Amino acid sequence: MKLPDGPQSPLWLETLQFVFRPVEFLEARALRYGDAFTIGSQSNSPVVYLSHPQALKEIFTADPNLFDSGCGNKLLLEPLFGEHSLLMLDGERHQRHRRLLMPPFHGQRMRTYGQLIHDITTQAIDQWPIGQPFPIRLFIQEIALRSILQAVFGLHQGNRYALLRQLLSSYLDSIASPITAAQLYFPDLQRDLGSWSPWGQFVRLRKQIDELLYSEIEERRQSIGEERADILSLLLITRDEASQPLTNAELRDQLLTLLIAGYETSASALTWALYGIHYLPEVKSKLLDEIDANSLDTDPSAIAKLPYLTAVCSETLRLYPVVVATSNRILKAPLQIMGYQFEPDTVLMPCIYLTHQREDLYPDPKSFNPERFLDRQFSPYEYLPFGGGSRACIGMAFAQFEMKLVLATILSRLELALPVRRAVKPIRRGPTVAPPADLQLVVTGQRQRQKVLTFV
Repeated sequence: MKLPDGPQSPLWLETLQFVFRPVEFLEARALRYGDAFTIGSQSNSPVVYLSHPQALKEIFTADPNLFDSGCGNKLLLEPLFGEHSLLMLDGERHQRHRRLLMPPFHGQRMRTYGQLIHDITTQAIDQWPIGQPFPIRLFIQEIALRSILQAVFGLHQGNRYALLRQLLSSYLDSIASPITAAQLYFPDLQRDLGSWSPWGQFVRLRKQIDELLYSEIEERRQSIGEERADILSLLLITRDEASQPLTNAELRDQLLTLLIAGYETSASALTWALYGIHYLPEVKSKLLDEIDANSLDTDPSAIAKLPYLTAVCSETLRLYPVVVATSNRILKAPLQIMGYQFEPDTVLMPCIYLTHQREDLYPDPKSFNPERFLDRQFSPYEYLPFGGGSRACIGMAFAQFEMKLVLATILSRLELALPVRRAVKPIRRGPTVAPPADLQLVVTGQRQRQKVLTFV
């Protein structure tokens, strides 16, 4: 088998560089090796990064049974989400759980979430300091966390709600830095040496979260039938084709996946959007004109369809994808892609970040230019911030909806500015990449306008 060229360094050394400098790692290898390169070519399971749209199309449209994707995620994500998480499943189990989890994220449910997201955002930004720079991601994270807790559990007050808010933040913060994130990539570092050790702290936080989740699940099973619109209530009554419900362990893992992925990725995306908007005055001006043109009583679904707001969100996710690659695909049978013949056990890694940086698709790709999404439509093999094929993120519609409503609500009410206008790069945050924690904004005042965005 002739693999694409790549560095001859050991896989562990390449992985270490990817953990500490993910964007620089990918850019350097793409610059040298092009659309396809292999990491760990001497190993039994070489990892091949691919960024050409044709290669991605061939992967995403291939028979899903050609790949094991869930087992490829186990090393990195099972400690974080659990063995029953949708991200860890393959074959029929993956399809079953995906069918059960999809309904809450579509249709009329989205309208219910719209009012919820708007109210939480309005309450939160009323507490933002005026005239004093603050770390924007930390404040946005609070909006995202409260939104996902209420959408998933219907929780907005009480001891369990307060504890979950605190523990989920601490849980992700415990693996946020490149040094602590390395524990996910190198299992030998996952040693519980007591509560003072990094992995020991992570394990104890996970146990505390588990206790809260299982308690909530058990209590809610006792009240099935009550009229509630949160995701847990829907999952408790849903059944598969064999009339089987999700077990408590399955619910725990799916809920934890929704909670963590739902708020962590949204917080990063919203922070990047606010940075891009306020870095370029012309983008901010166009966006405010579009938001201001809306009537006082605005349907959330109408806000979500605003073309320039949509373009701003799309460009944010293009330039700053929260995950740099899709779920990997481990081949179970030989497969030919763009002239390469890949053998079983080869790990195929469709690379979101490098595809989004292609000059032939996105001229001047480092620039924040929402207009490119007004000028043309991109295929799902050219623009893929939520992955693709059978492994695309089930929360994609919710995430985009939330992003637009939070941005519209903030910008309709507050005048914001960057205290220091500087270029920033994504950094490692657990299994994702994110804005640096010290990125700041400042509220310079309330917006002076006759209309303030509200929903009815």
